[in-house]
Amino acid sequence: MRLFCLMGKSASGKDSIYRELLKDENLSLEPYVIYTTRPIREGEEDGREYHFTDVEGMEKLKAEGRVIESRVYHTVHGDWYYFTADDGREHKKDCLIIGTLEVYNKIKVYYGEENVIPLYITVDDGVRLERALERERAQKEPRYAEMCRRFLADEADFSAEKIREAGIAVVYENDDLSTCLEKIKERIARG
Repeated sequence: MRLFCLMGKSASGKDSIYRELLKDENLSLEPYVIYTTRPIREGEEDGREYHFTDVEGMEKLKAEGRVIESRVYHTVHGDWYYFTADDGREHKKDCLIIGTLEVYNKIKVYYGEENVIPLYITVDDGVRLERALERERAQKEPRYAEMCRRFLADEADFSAEKIREAGIAVVYENDDLSTCLEKIKERIARG
């Protein structure tokens, strides 16, 4: 199994790209869904975007030695945990996962660097901010302060230095979704 790790700052288009890649039958990818303790957003479905759990569920998986990596975000709404777990699901096809640089670095160690391929998405910060605001406005209860916190935190989390340290040499510019998708599909097809 190869694991393609889709990364990028918030509102860079990861979710749209992720959905399109999974729909492409020629790629034959299956989702590798991570976990979170944050509240489910309108339009999300448990097991599709994330496995939604609580802190107790996370601690149980940790005690079983199944958590590959975890991180906590101290949000204006409390602590939200995100984590990748080897939860025993069998993967018969190559997988696609959405994650951070930290996730990418940890799963490389767990699954072997040769089996984990980075797909780093980038987009102009002004465009990202517009997208994030539009997405937040569509929520029943917009969380603008959290949106701003995430936007600013991404500057440090996805710094050029950290991208270089992770060994990511190719980035995919998402200023045009179809062009970006085609480049990513070409990379996945190469293996």
